[in-house]
Amino acid sequence: MIKNDLWIKEMALSKGIIEPFEPSQVRDGKISYGLSSFGYDFRVADEFWIPRPVGQSDSIDPKAPRDDSFETIQTKVCLVPPAGYVMAKSLEYFRIPREILGVCTGKSTYARCGLLINITPLEPEWEGHLTFSILNPTPLPIRVYAEEGIAQVIFLEGTPPETSYADRKGKYQAQKGITLPKV
Repeated sequence: MIKNDLWIKEMALSKGIIEPFEPSQVRDGKISYGLSSFGYDFRVADEFWIPRPVGQSDSIDPKAPRDDSFETIQTKVCLVPPAGYVMAKSLEYFRIPREILGVCTGKSTYARCGLLINITPLEPEWEGHLTFSILNPTPLPIRVYAEEGIAQVIFLEGTPPETSYADRKGKYQAQKGITLPKV
C-alpha cells in the first residue's frame, strides 16, 4: 500500500523518518519541496561532486573508486554540463521503517528540462542522506538549485522482510555525505 501525507507526517514527527521535515509544500519562487499527497519532495544539498579527468586511462570504476576523480564544489546553483552528470546528496536525512520501501522519482520541473535523477530504492531499515546522480543528456547545461526540490520519495508498505538493510549491515548505512561506490 502506498502511504499518504497523514502517515508521512505522523512518522516524520514521531519517528524522525525525515529530518529536517517540511509539513507542507514550499513553493514561492522555488522548485517545490516538502510533504505532498502521496510522497515527500526532498531537496538537494549545496555540495556537488563533478567528475574530472585524473590520468591517461580515465574511467570510473565501481570496484576501485578514486576520491580524486571528482571535484567538490559548494554552491547554491550547480551547472550540470551537457551530456554529463554530477553527484549530489539530499538535504534531508531518512530513516526507513522495517515494513517500508522508498522509491524515488525526479521532479517534473527538472524532467521538463531534460534532467534525469538516478536514485536506488530506500530499503527497509536503511538510514542516511541519499547519494544520487543528476544526469544531463541534453546539448545544453542545466542549472540545479541547492536547497530546493530535486526528487520525490514514495513510501510503499509491505510485509516486513526477514532480513532488513540494517540486519545485513548494508555498506551505505548511515551515510552522511556523498558516498563513493563500495564493494
